Amino acid sequence: MQDKIFELIEREKKRQEETLMMIPSENYTYPEVRRAVGSILMHKYAEGYPGKRYYQGNSVVDEIEELSRNRALEVFGLDPEKYRANVQPHSGCEANLAVYNALLNPGDRIMSMYLPDGGHLSHGWSVADKKVTFVSKVFEVQFYKVNLETKRLDYEQIERQAMEFKPKMIISGGTAYPREIDYKRMGEIAKRVGAYYLADVAHEAGLIAAGVCNQPFEYADVVTMTTHKTLRGPRGAMIICKKACLPVGRELGQEIDKALMPGLQGGPHLHTIAGIAVALEKTKTDEFKDYARQTVKNAQKLAEVLMNGGLDVVSGGTDKHLVLVDLRNKNITGWHVAWALEEANIITNRNTVPNESASPFYPSGLRLGTPAITVRGMKEKEMERIGGWILEIVEILGHREMPIDSEVRKQHLIDFMEEIKANKKIKEIKDQVVKLTSQFPINLE
Repeated sequence: MQDKIFELIEREKKRQEETLMMIPSENYTYPEVRRAVGSILMHKYAEGYPGKRYYQGNSVVDEIEELSRNRALEVFGLDPEKYRANVQPHSGCEANLAVYNALLNPGDRIMSMYLPDGGHLSHGWSVADKKVTFVSKVFEVQFYKVNLETKRLDYEQIERQAMEFKPKMIISGGTAYPREIDYKRMGEIAKRVGAYYLADVAHEAGLIAAGVCNQPFEYADVVTMTTHKTLRGPRGAMIICKKACLPVGRELGQEIDKALMPGLQGGPHLHTIAGIAVALEKTKTDEFKDYARQTVKNAQKLAEVLMNGGLDVVSGGTDKHLVLVDLRNKNITGWHVAWALEEANIITNRNTVPNESASPFYPSGLRLGTPAITVRGMKEKEMERIGGWILEIVEILGHREMPIDSEVRKQHLIDFMEEIKANKKIKEIKDQVVKLTSQFPINLE
């Protein structure tokens, strides 16, 4: 008798095959990565680091971890005499926590990007007097915002704010900022105020590896990243830092290693580390570089189609793999549009936008990404079709306000879900989406 869980996995496989995966933080990895992650390496415990383990029987896994660390530096063209990599973080959040643990003390000041403008929870988040995240409870966090007219970072304003706030660490990066970040300028600001500079490139890592986006390593003291987004690896993270950052006699890489283990984690996930090594090797191929370039081209074409169709694309376009749409000019929320798109097998996510006027759960924006559909082989022609479907669904929905009263809202949400499931036009678009996915099959074995 087959375990129910495997039936559910097959259903999820079919869902992934027949939908357009357009959440920017999701991607398809390689069969070889899945083979490594599902391997017998998950049987082994290896607390510590290569050559300095607390358990026996680690001669082989030591080589695996060293290979993964070395590949991390090779991929980004970094000199191992000057840089050090750690591939043990279980997630991007833990990678960032390890950096804070190594460089900061409780109560120290952090300056990071405002969450509704595209920042990330792991950089600290609070609302009014409420400290929402652990980072905000431990450190004093102040946020910088985008310019309300351009929806882009204003580096002059960030510098003025840093001069006044005097943080011990400045962080760049986030989840919904579609433009390139000026790492050189951010590094200069941090240096001027005597702060460490952490560049979180979780979203852009694969694009940086392919040379499509700018690199931060020359300017940042520490760079963190997840490995499953544009890098196309397994769910994990990496930390890369300059060795010569701390006072003489202390190496930052060693401080971060200790801050992660035993500071935050126990045994590393060796199967994940092996999968990371496989994905990193893949970035050296022409196929990967072509994918990265096409990912950006597809995002830019999608943004163009949506803007031409009357949607307000934040910052007027994108330099990367993601597109952020402000739906307020259509008098509809991101919640409504995201659910209607899912009904048509187009998977996106609702998201806050700069100068957000709604709640985080029912925000004004929609976030879209092109990495996964690019892996399937789709190009600009397909972006025109997909963009057209998105515009059509927004038009079908029309004006939709989210009721303020909780009881009225509850019934509104029920009625809306029933409505979109019964909508014939949305069903027709779904049929077209399924047909398109069949023309661009994805290997999920």
